[in-house]
Amino acid sequence: MSNSITYLKKFLFKSLFIALALGSVHTVSAQTDTAKTDSAAKPTAAGTAVSTPAGDAAAGEALFKQNCTACHKIDQKMTGPALGPAIEAEPDKAWLIKWIRNNQALIDAKDPKAVKLVAEYNGANMTAFPQFSDADILNIIAYVDKEWASMKAAKATPDAAAATAKQADEGPGGLVIWGLLGVIVIAVIVILVLNRVIGTLERLLSKQTGVEPLLAEAEAEEDAVAVDRFAPLKRLAKNKKFVFFVVVCGALALGSWSWTTMWNTGISQGYQPVQPIKFPHDLHAGTMKMECQYCHSGAFKSKNASIPSLNVCMNCHKVVKTESAEIQKIYTALGYDPSSQKYDSTKARPIQWVRIHNLPDLAYFNHSQHVKVGGIACQTCHGPVQTMEEVYQYSPLTMKWCIQCHKRTEVNSKGNAYYDQVIAAHDKIKKGQKVTAAVLGGLECGKCHY
Repeated sequence: MSNSITYLKKFLFKSLFIALALGSVHTVSAQTDTAKTDSAAKPTAAGTAVSTPAGDAAAGEALFKQNCTACHKIDQKMTGPALGPAIEAEPDKAWLIKWIRNNQALIDAKDPKAVKLVAEYNGANMTAFPQFSDADILNIIAYVDKEWASMKAAKATPDAAAATAKQADEGPGGLVIWGLLGVIVIAVIVILVLNRVIGTLERLLSKQTGVEPLLAEAEAEEDAVAVDRFAPLKRLAKNKKFVFFVVVCGALALGSWSWTTMWNTGISQGYQPVQPIKFPHDLHAGTMKMECQYCHSGAFKSKNASIPSLNVCMNCHKVVKTESAEIQKIYTALGYDPSSQKYDSTKARPIQWVRIHNLPDLAYFNHSQHVKVGGIACQTCHGPVQTMEEVYQYSPLTMKWCIQCHKRTEVNSKGNAYYDQVIAAHDKIKKGQKVTAAVLGGLECGKCHY
């Protein structure tokens, strides 16, 4: 029976050690494992393809801007309804053609849809367009459908991509860490219970072998000795298996903490410095629907997105919000006197903007390659800037994050001269023809002079 107890002790300690080791391996693997959600969401570089009614969107754009913008926006309600969701919800394009050309005729005929629409807008009359042909109206509808699809894709796709990338790069979840702590606590409880069980088994064995009287005498002698408050700790310290277990737990806990700390070293995700001028991106890019490239014009044509010149701000703010304290800071930096509308270059000084997104020198990133060639939306990397009152670093910008984006982003080569050259070079290689650096774009100035 003594051999059985010894075997039981060894078996239980080995089982606990294996369980603890598996918990630690799970924690580390949660850090290093590449995201398995690459196939769950695959945003395309060019956006989501949607079906549109027969029509020429380019021709419809000109007609829309000339005739419709006074009362309608595609995504917002103005004098009239938001056209994007309104046209999307109306499957009968023939009815739309009649309504746009002469809505009053439908109202006079008591058409249910027309009557309901007029009642919704308190009897407001819509301008009739009898000069429009069916093709003209279908062109406008095609343009509205195209723009509305692009707006929906711009809102949904970058956030989904960023969320997927963030989930893939954020390391071990809280559930894993708490699970490991739970394993450790349960292991300690099991050890304490097993010690009691083993003690009981040893006493039973002593009774059978006649050793119990000797143990009783030894216990009586121990009781006669003065009580030592640290005796339990001393006994535990002499227990080699317990000491080994404590050392292993400490090493695993320290290793997990060290790994997590080192993993997040140098990552500035969420960094939001205070800028010298409070520029509300949610107002300009969100409410006003201004394109990012209007201010950051370099993103479309160069390596850097560029900091916008204050003269870009003055295009609007010579007359808009001139009383704002933040606009007054722009005037001061330019040496501009709003009363005389003159500039004094001797008083001009640069704005000390604080950089937010900063890649290490060893990483080369070209904005134009992603924005112009790849067709990637700014929100894919910078997050929903149109909702940020103050911009912060949305994405981790780590090597792993970039690689995962490159793995899941599909290349749209249609109508792209750069990819046309690459495909032509591949065709030459297949035919065994000579491929030079010039064929791969080696004569472009930007290859060296970026």
